Amino acid sequence: MAPTSGAGAPKKKPARKSTLAVGAARASGERAKRRSTPLIAADPARPAETAPATPAQAAPTPATPAAVTSTAATLAPAASSGKHRPRPVAKSVPTRKAVARSGARTTKPSRAAAAGPRRDEGGATSASPRHTPAPKVRALKAVTDDVVVPEPAIGAGSSGGSRSIAPGVEELLTAGIAAVRVAAEAAGISPDDVERHLASMLSFVRRRVTGDYTVDEFGFDEDFTRHFYLPVLRPLYRSWFRVEVRGIENIPSEGGGLVVANHSGTVAMDSLMTQVAVHDEHPEHRHLRMLGADLVFQTPVIGQVARKSGSTLAANPDAERLLSSGELCGVWPEGFKGVGKPFSERYKLQRFGRGGFVSAALRTGAPIIPCSIVGAEEIYPIIGNAKAVARLLGAPYAPITPTWPLLGPLGLIPLPSKWIIEFGSPVETADLGPNAADDPMLVFDLTDQVRETIQQTLYSLLMQRRSVFF
Repeated sequence: MAPTSGAGAPKKKPARKSTLAVGAARASGERAKRRSTPLIAADPARPAETAPATPAQAAPTPATPAAVTSTAATLAPAASSGKHRPRPVAKSVPTRKAVARSGARTTKPSRAAAAGPRRDEGGATSASPRHTPAPKVRALKAVTDDVVVPEPAIGAGSSGGSRSIAPGVEELLTAGIAAVRVAAEAAGISPDDVERHLASMLSFVRRRVTGDYTVDEFGFDEDFTRHFYLPVLRPLYRSWFRVEVRGIENIPSEGGGLVVANHSGTVAMDSLMTQVAVHDEHPEHRHLRMLGADLVFQTPVIGQVARKSGSTLAANPDAERLLSSGELCGVWPEGFKGVGKPFSERYKLQRFGRGGFVSAALRTGAPIIPCSIVGAEEIYPIIGNAKAVARLLGAPYAPITPTWPLLGPLGLIPLPSKWIIEFGSPVETADLGPNAADDPMLVFDLTDQVRETIQQTLYSLLMQRRSVFF
């Protein structure tokens, strides 16, 4: 009888699983347990995948907070009163480390999803994402329920008493003025005078910035001269050279006039001190319009300052225009020969040129006021002249003094000699008429008369002076 596949046939043994398959199944079970453990809450930002609904399950309905509470109490396990640990409740979003340890897969939301839906021009929400820049992060503020903490006012002090912002310009000026007053009192200077000068300086700066000043046809800037140029020279005039002025009453209070003085001192400091003396000592505070050589106006910076302070070229047309307009002019006829003469020839006047200043005074009828200056010869006593260096530089002379160039920059400091400036009696020219300027003999006689007057006055002042420096 042939064999049949009946019940009596021997059963075939199932194939034995490999070790790898057993390990994979065990790992799958462990992951399933970890995924379902209640100790770690699921990510609230990612909704959980729902299984297909069964007939036994009911459709979810919205519930009130009270209903949710009662439902949670009902679904709690009956054996919660046991000794095992109660089911924890998630109070916050799990950290990335905890999610990684649980084995759950998480995906980061894209920038478009984080930015939210986009609205089109009609106001409808668009599903397509839009790339927008990240908003600025604002600092978090701890507040209580229904309470808004007001922000501190600008400029208000902090809890520690320190100011939250830098002080304003007004406070800085106030502090600076107070410091200047304290320093002035310590130095023995009147604080009111210092404050007045400081206010004048600030007002001058404001006018220069806004352009609120005028300049005449010769370039004279009265605002610059009165508030900057003369104040810079006054310390030398009052404290260093201690200038003594005599005969200031011989200068007319109004109208044209020509001041003629001797020239000395290596550097033309005598003309600057004469300008300060006329302005500060005269009752009308007149400005002396000086006539200078062309080399002065060709020098950078010095030429611009000379123009702004009222100087102009020593030429008859310019001098006559100034005198005709009622200005007070000053001229130093010796020129570079007087300034650059050696110390051995001090207070000996050089030739006064061809008398061009006398011709200008005759044509305009302006009086000539002789002026004698003692003390300027000693500020830079010339003991030598480097003529080769002078030719190389294109200068009229290259002085060598006891301090220059031996002491370098310190040799530029003038010696503090005692100065005396005396204005002599004016020489009237109005009665001679403008045609007298064409008479060379008359011009020569007046030139020599003025020169001799200045020379004799210099000798007299040297006899009266007690010391060079006192």
